[in-house]
Amino acid sequence: MSTIRLFYALWPPPQMAASLAGWADAAKQVTGGRAMRTETLHLTLAFLGPVDSALADELAAATPERRLAPGDVPLDRYGVFTRQRILWAGPAETPAGLQQAHDDLWHWLSGYGLTPPTQPFRPHVTLLRNIAHAEPPGDAPAPLEWHYDRMVLVASESLTGGSRYRIVAQSRPQGG
Repeated sequence: MSTIRLFYALWPPPQMAASLAGWADAAKQVTGGRAMRTETLHLTLAFLGPVDSALADELAAATPERRLAPGDVPLDRYGVFTRQRILWAGPAETPAGLQQAHDDLWHWLSGYGLTPPTQPFRPHVTLLRNIAHAEPPGDAPAPLEWHYDRMVLVASESLTGGSRYRIVAQSRPQGG
């Protein structure tokens, strides 16, 4: 039985991804580390991990029928996952609409036998890996307002020195 590593995410438009790459460059001067490639920046809504390829096909087929209520997430601070040595950008507080999107997604996924994580949802965009200093820069650049209206299902393939992400399906915007 083959498996595929999957996750659902918000995928930024190119201009937002470029702005986030700028945040990474600014932080790297303080923390060191390896910047994520601009084309891979995303905000994970649900990490599924390895799933059976048959279930992956089912999810890919069902995802276009899902609707994600449009919303905004402010990216206004840096944060650090110390143990993982990751610097991220995210909101100071999780917007209610984004939390609802996360909860609704996991409710839907539970119908496929998938179990939500036990830890609380902490929306973030990973900017740097393997940081040398566990303290984020004191000040983040000017806040960004990310408008979203769809989510993507992404396959993560491990490669030497990192991962490659491939979008396999996306939801439609409400009314779309």
